[in-house]
Amino acid sequence: MQQLQQYFQKSDLIPAIVVEDQTNEVLMLAYMNLESLQKTFETGYTWFWSRSRQELWNKGATSGHLQKVVCIYADCDDDTLLVRVQQTGAACHTGNHSCFFKEIWRENTCHKIP
Repeated sequence: MQQLQQYFQKSDLIPAIVVEDQTNEVLMLAYMNLESLQKTFETGYTWFWSRSRQELWNKGATSGHLQKVVCIYADCDDDTLLVRVQQTGAACHTGNHSCFFKEIWRENTCHKIP
């Protein structure tokens, strides 16, 4: 547990960028606290802290769109996590595969997200 606390020195919540392991597609951004990170390690599936509901949530527990964790990396400052997962179904509550489907600007050379 001492080792995990190093990621919560700046804040009780840490951003977690979730990426599909097979495709490298960014699926979503959520927040973890110490308890949700511990539950993620214990279960092998993603757990987050809901800032709006003020409670822990297991991604996909009600929808069946689970995220099996493949690996987790911390950034150089230990204040952001990159969570690589095997995604079952849609990652977004809207039914889209990724939460990042609303294009707001693109340079001509930018690759469009499929």
